[in-house]
Amino acid sequence: MTTPKRGSALERVRDLAREVAKFGAVGGLGVLVNLGVFNLLRHTTDLQVVRASVIATVVAITTNYLGFRYFTYRDRARTGSSREVPLFVAFSLIGLVIENGVLYAATYGFGWDGPLASNVFKFLGIGTATVFRFWSYRTWVFKALPQAAPAAGAEPEPAARAAARPARESGRRAPATAGNK
Repeated sequence: MTTPKRGSALERVRDLAREVAKFGAVGGLGVLVNLGVFNLLRHTTDLQVVRASVIATVVAITTNYLGFRYFTYRDRARTGSSREVPLFVAFSLIGLVIENGVLYAATYGFGWDGPLASNVFKFLGIGTATVFRFWSYRTWVFKALPQAAPAAGAEPEPAARAAARPARESGRRAPATAGNK
C-alpha cells in the first residue's frame, strides 16, 4: 500500500521560500522598529545599552506578533489566544535573551559600547535570535493546518480552503438572504 504524497519536494521548497519571504518582510519591519527605538532611547535617555535594547526588543516583538498573525501565518491554525499568545511570548522572551545576550557580552564582556559597536552587536543579536524565532514560531506557535490526503489523482487542496470546508459541510444552513428565503 502506498502512502499519499504531501506534495513534491519542489512544492515544499516553494512553500518554505514563500514563508521565509513573508517572515523576512515582517521581521525586516521589526528590525527597523527595534533599531529605531533602540537608537532613540540611547540618544534621548540615560538608559544603559542593554536596558534600552530590551525595551526596543519588546516594542518590536509586539509589532511582529501582529505581522506574523495577520500576514505571515494568516493561513495557519488559530488555536486561540489562550495557547498562541503565551507560546509566542515565551519563545519571544527566549529570543530576547539570545538577542540581548550578544549585546551584553559585547558591551560588558569586551567593552565594545560605542554607538557603532552597539548597533553592530544589536544587529548580530537580532540575526541570531531570528533563526531561533523562525523555527519556534513555525513549529510551535503558528502550526500548519493538517493536510488532507488527496484522492487518487486529485490535486491537494490548499490549506485555507481545507480549513473553511468543515464549517461549510457541518450541516448548518446558510443564513437567510433575500434570494433563499
